[in-house]
Amino acid sequence: MSAQAKPKRLGDVLLEQGLISQDQIRIALTEQKRTNEPLGKLFVSLGFVTESVIRDILGEASGQHSIDIKNVVVDSEAIKLISKNTAQRFKALPLTYDKDKNEITIAMADIFDVVALDHIANVIGNDTKLNPKHAGENEIADAIDRFYGYELSVDGILHELDTGKVDYAKLDANSQEHDHPLVRLVNAILADAVKRGASDVHFEPERRFLRIRYRIDGVLRQIRILHINYWSGMAVRLKVMSSLNIAETRAPQDGRISLTLSGNAVDFRVSVHPTVYGENVVLRILDRKSSIVELDNLELQEDNLRLLKLMLARPEGIILVTGPTGSGKTTTLYSVLSHLNTEQVNIMTLEDPVEYPMQLIRQTSVSEAAKMDFANGIRSMMRQDPDIILVGEIRDEDTSEMAFRAAMTGHQVFSTLHTNSAIGVIPRLLDIGVKPAIMAGNIIGVVAQRLVRKLCSDCKEAYEPGEIERLLLGIDETAETVRPIYRSKGCAKCDHSGYKGRLALMEVLKFDTDIDELISNRATLQEIKKKAIENGFKTLADDSIRRIWEGSTSLDEVSRVIDLTDRIG
Repeated sequence: MSAQAKPKRLGDVLLEQGLISQDQIRIALTEQKRTNEPLGKLFVSLGFVTESVIRDILGEASGQHSIDIKNVVVDSEAIKLISKNTAQRFKALPLTYDKDKNEITIAMADIFDVVALDHIANVIGNDTKLNPKHAGENEIADAIDRFYGYELSVDGILHELDTGKVDYAKLDANSQEHDHPLVRLVNAILADAVKRGASDVHFEPERRFLRIRYRIDGVLRQIRILHINYWSGMAVRLKVMSSLNIAETRAPQDGRISLTLSGNAVDFRVSVHPTVYGENVVLRILDRKSSIVELDNLELQEDNLRLLKLMLARPEGIILVTGPTGSGKTTTLYSVLSHLNTEQVNIMTLEDPVEYPMQLIRQTSVSEAAKMDFANGIRSMMRQDPDIILVGEIRDEDTSEMAFRAAMTGHQVFSTLHTNSAIGVIPRLLDIGVKPAIMAGNIIGVVAQRLVRKLCSDCKEAYEPGEIERLLLGIDETAETVRPIYRSKGCAKCDHSGYKGRLALMEVLKFDTDIDELISNRATLQEIKKKAIENGFKTLADDSIRRIWEGSTSLDEVSRVIDLTDRIG
């Protein structure tokens, strides 16, 4: 009988598949001696391969679907589905339950234990799908002791706080004291915000109460009102989590929190600001998984997507993305960079700050302390042999001068600008000192965008537009029959808001020889716009009307962010 084949090492498998080189293996092995971390984790952190590649190969080779549960925040609904005895017996910790997908994510010591998986599936019932993630046996045992026996829902924790004695001193001493109800309360609120798809969490102290609001689909929604007595302890907990100075209460502070939610790493950018009733805390949720989207998945109009890809094919010049704060500019830019990101090009970014780390891309945060502003940063990056440069924002004459200089010396430059429309970029650049002769020939194009909420597909209702709505939609007054449009209604699926998710409205203006000539001759905006429309340019209003007719969003929602009254007359 032949000896059993020895399992291949991870590095050998990656090498055979051409995913890494021998040099990269040597670097990872050297780092492993220093850090004692698993080789797969090092390959990912060094940027040699993606996490999904490692996960797939380990699944085939040894079943090591791993998850770090040290900073995991467990979903209270998931814990209720599996008893503590079952969790201890099969070394399985329920992490999160997704009602929409009817799926529960579980951390297990052995993700291929069929008996355990079958038993857990039978216990849960309702044909719930199991999504097992591998974790260390000891870590799971510790986590089961940590989470079971404690109330994890926000309402339950509040009841516990109202009826029990709370030791606030423990918050300062140990940030991992899970038996402290305020620790669980903060975790539960953050988990709830991520689960609801919020982009920001606002903790706003008033004289006698604390208001908690989430920004969901671009709109702030009040979620809770708590007694002000809880806020001092919650603020301390948030500061401990984000490594801020808990003794400082009169100066602004910024920090960052990293947690594992739904089996995925989620970062929170924390801003603390003093107000008359105490410290106001706002958390920006940075979920890389949902924020870096493939270019083809941005749901752009086919003509706009084709035009954008044509603009990206040009090797040098500036592409600007414009729109107000929270209009999705960062998502669009990261999607573009992801589309262009290969080993053949050197991409460098200068951001304020870096929000989503991307592999292969050299990312830098502007820093006042290091005297690294946008202008100095571009000057430094130009000496780093870049092919593509992303400048977070063109704010002043120095930054614009350096950005255009980079474009004129053969680089592809991406940046953002705050204007109301694509054509509005021209007077804005003139205002900060860019000459028309420099603009002409160096701007590849401009993307202007807004985000609007999508109508809930389960409850949206059709209706016939009225007189004013017909005017806004550009319908002929003599038309007797008009096809219906849709409006929001509200149901349990969309939390009775009538909307679920967001989509981008976009106008893409490609600068051609006609536009360049008009800019050089200092033509008016009306002349430039007229020529652009003659050449096929579709405005934000055009794109929004298309979205209304197809039933993706409502006229009320579009009117919230775009002025359609220009269409009247």
